[in-house]
Amino acid sequence: MKPRIHAVSPSYYGQHAQAYAAFTRAVDMAPLYARFLPHVPAGGLILDAGCGSGRDALAFLQRGYAVEAFDASPELAQLASQHTGIPVKVMRFQELDDTARFDAIWACASLLHVPAHEQAQAWARLWQALQPDGVIYASYKLGQGERVDDAGRAFTDADEQRLSEWLGPLPDVSRVDTWLSTDQRPGQAQTWLNALVHRQPAKR
Repeated sequence: MKPRIHAVSPSYYGQHAQAYAAFTRAVDMAPLYARFLPHVPAGGLILDAGCGSGRDALAFLQRGYAVEAFDASPELAQLASQHTGIPVKVMRFQELDDTARFDAIWACASLLHVPAHEQAQAWARLWQALQPDGVIYASYKLGQGERVDDAGRAFTDADEQRLSEWLGPLPDVSRVDTWLSTDQRPGQAQTWLNALVHRQPAKR
């Protein structure tokens, strides 16, 4: 039986929102920002998709970018809004319905809560929301399966091959840059797959 990913993960974050937010806000994200932000125009509009505690949305705001954000957990969305000072929508990836609005999309450790059979749809919605010449950053725990951890959180893991299958239907992909990193949270030894997916500029 597939894990009930929509029911499991949001309920976990609802019950542990304060502790999760405090734990994640202390993580040094500078190395990932250094990879992502050079591809975003100054003052550009970033969507923090699955924003969690609001840590990254606030960092982008402080660097002069415009930011919109959403999260599937009402409790985390409320905490993120308080942390950032901007409205945070309560929404799932599969409900995103914007077209060519964002200069860049940041999906850090969030798409991994979407079931494998809905990954392609989630990517299609993100891609639709991205402007030409835009970029999406995403990260997954390295692997090939779906699982529920001891805390009751459901995950879809990914490697380069699996990610390539989800990205395959997207039009106008100019390149995909991937690399591995080690979890920076205390006591964690997880290997992560990171990806920057670049969209071609508008055709003239």
